[in-house]
Amino acid sequence: MEYVLDNPIYHALTSGHKHLAKGVETVKYYTEDVTAFAGLKNNSQENLNTLYQISPPESLFVFFAKTPVEIPEQWKLLTHIDMYQFIFRGVKVPDTDGAELTDLDQEHVAEMIDLVELTKPGPFLSKTIELSNYTGIFVDGKLASMAGHRFFPSPYREVSAVCTHPDHLGKGYSFKILQEQIKRILLRNEIPFLHVRNDNEAAIKLYQKLGFEIRTDMIAYVIKKEAL
Repeated sequence: MEYVLDNPIYHALTSGHKHLAKGVETVKYYTEDVTAFAGLKNNSQENLNTLYQISPPESLFVFFAKTPVEIPEQWKLLTHIDMYQFIFRGVKVPDTDGAELTDLDQEHVAEMIDLVELTKPGPFLSKTIELSNYTGIFVDGKLASMAGHRFFPSPYREVSAVCTHPDHLGKGYSFKILQEQIKRILLRNEIPFLHVRNDNEAAIKLYQKLGFEIRTDMIAYVIKKEAL
């Protein structure tokens, strides 16, 4: 079943997140105000051309690939990011009480966007919170750390938007939040996974400490629709 993680966005949009999907059978993308990710049944030139044809003007998308992809000329390649995909291999549910954690909702979105803009863990839009289960730690009434869920290629659930304000690094906040995220996913009989830049050594060590293992390399391509 792990093969679905080779193409996690497409499988999320055809299973756990199909209610958030737009597109056609071979090319899917999330509702624009939820997140900017697209999933292709395969990363062919034909499917990238189809994405161009069916998406709104000036769309910006992120899609994942296990191997390098040639981007058609009508798309502007903004950047690509070399990543690792981790999967949870732990043997037990973390023993946490979540006492310090706050479940985040729509009233927290402005603070969440500010924290993401500061720390750059990945895109976060006005309705990204609909991907569910965002939790945070507040210090003196301000959001200091958070994480939540993103892709849901059932039965796998991705942990994402893991970030901590620079003033609060080294206090173990991300560790506590991630333990709670893992716990909640496992208690639903799902399997946690995540993605991280392959040069983010601190995050890699943290994920390994929590019971994640590298499953594969992954590349994130950020592309923008250019007018022909």
